[in-house]
Amino acid sequence: MSAQPSTPSFAIADGLLALPQSLVLLQRTGTLIAADAHFGYEDVIGGALPLWSTTSSLTVLQAAVARTSARELVLLGDVIHGSVMSDGAARIVRAALDALRGVCELILVAGNHEGRTRGTVVLGNTVESCVRDGWLLTHGDVPSPVRSIVGHLHPSLRLGGGSSIPVALAHERLTVVPALTPYSDGLDVMSRACARALRAFGAECDAMQVVASGDERVFPFGSLGDLRAILASAPAR
Repeated sequence: MSAQPSTPSFAIADGLLALPQSLVLLQRTGTLIAADAHFGYEDVIGGALPLWSTTSSLTVLQAAVARTSARELVLLGDVIHGSVMSDGAARIVRAALDALRGVCELILVAGNHEGRTRGTVVLGNTVESCVRDGWLLTHGDVPSPVRSIVGHLHPSLRLGGGSSIPVALAHERLTVVPALTPYSDGLDVMSRACARALRAFGAECDAMQVVASGDERVFPFGSLGDLRAILASAPAR
């Protein structure tokens, strides 16, 4: 169903690349961006250890920093699944963040899962947003009127059989980064709910580029409008 061949990276805007494993890279500033890591998930939802997803995501991020020679890593909100977790889980999350600080500058944007405390007890200092290369980097739970790179929506493409793949969405004024966490099926990019969320940012929905993110390659599908046309013309099964 892919409209273009798969590739190790894909330019979704000038100087902005979609990368495998739900990451994007601002090339000019050397800023690697991940969204919705939800570190500590297993503990927050039921006191379960070990935090395998935190360890797995740490490995992905460290490898991506090395591969891209990123100067900094921005975690774009919902860095943790919740601000209340066990002492053991908090130590694991802090150790993961310290490991990331050991390979590049780390900036933590607070999201809705950080709550009113902004997660500072576990995360330390957080910011509400930052600006890189003319883009506002923010979580996305509150729509912004300016050109933004956001997370929060967990965009994904349904593949049938109950499976899905995370995707990046991008156009001139808005880029939505897929979720890093493995625990979310995400928001179906073909759904009305996704269209409503994109319109809240003033985005032209059908013009948004869709790039699915695999483990080693990305899969450009063209625009949302193109993808709708492809799916509408596909024979019924």
